[in-house]
Amino acid sequence: MHIRSVRGLLMFLVAVLALSASAFGQVRISVTFGPPALPVYEQPPCPGDGYIWTPGYWAWSDDDGDYFWVPGTWVEAPEAGFFWTPPYWAWVDGGFVFYDGYWGPQVGFYGGINYGFGYFGDGFVGGRWNDGHFFYNRAVTNVNVTNIHNVYNETVINNTTTVNRVSYNGGEGGVVARPTAQQEAAAHERHLPPAAAQVQQVQAARGNRELLASANHGKPPVAATAKPGDFSGHDVKPAKQAGAPYKRPAPAERARSNETAAQPSGTDGRGASPVHPNDLPPMDRPAAPNTGNAKLDKKYQEQQQTLQRKQDQELKKLQQRQDQEHQQLAQKKGSEAQKQQMEQRHQKETEQLQQKHQQQQQRLQQRQAPPPKPEKPR
Repeated sequence: MHIRSVRGLLMFLVAVLALSASAFGQVRISVTFGPPALPVYEQPPCPGDGYIWTPGYWAWSDDDGDYFWVPGTWVEAPEAGFFWTPPYWAWVDGGFVFYDGYWGPQVGFYGGINYGFGYFGDGFVGGRWNDGHFFYNRAVTNVNVTNIHNVYNETVINNTTTVNRVSYNGGEGGVVARPTAQQEAAAHERHLPPAAAQVQQVQAARGNRELLASANHGKPPVAATAKPGDFSGHDVKPAKQAGAPYKRPAPAERARSNETAAQPSGTDGRGASPVHPNDLPPMDRPAAPNTGNAKLDKKYQEQQQTLQRKQDQELKKLQQRQDQEHQQLAQKKGSEAQKQQMEQRHQKETEQLQQKHQQQQQRLQQRQAPPPKPEKPR
């Protein structure tokens, strides 16, 4: 059976389904009840040049059967000229499906969700790139001009404290928005998955029981942080209030579908849940190096190919072991409960390997990234 390369995408809930026309990734398990409204909170000050704001959002904990809040934070852009397209939830084929965020040269579609601080549902007005440097719009971002001099003021409509703070697209009460032609085009440009610092932020949030929606009722005690993973620093911002009243649904209403959500146009349409390595969609590989130095480009390309071969071998080895376990359980005529437990373990193993490969790819790209250009005299 052909082994497909793992796709470099942050895995913080469960494995990614496939690349869609309007977002970087889609989680395969749909949730039958929607996430809470977005809480009201302040943005901590930007910690330094090159950091871009990534707004907070509700993620899903499969272990807890509950949403949890991932605090907004400042993250260094992985490449000059790249922007963050936030993740979002959307009502698809009878369930709420998660679309992960990504880095790219243009801001893509993020469900029309008004996250505030420059992400007002369409594009981003919190800053812009100029000659390899990021300039911050002080009208919508918290920037200390004593420390950061790349700033400008551009008035934009900012009604984040009064508008509907619904956190999902489509469905009953959801945001009504569809991707524009420009956003569709942005979805097909070269992307990078969430940075390692963003992975750290999600992991820290997932381990904090106070960030579960059932515990904070839509008002998380840590709504935003100045830096990823720092939930106790001076600049941690709690939610001022919940975006709307939230009540945890009754158990019957919390029942979730284990079926794969309908595939949007542009996906592979296989419909198989990626529990095993064979089910994973192909990984988005970086473009061929183009540093202007042919010898260096060849070296970088060989490094990428070596990493890809190693990752393919690891996937193949894991698939073979899981196939053997399937055969052994079938010979023993294992019960349905045993089969389910085995599949859950296989899913976790596949997710862990996928996350490992994503981090390896990201570290390689960071090592191969060109050094920053020296600043021009002011």
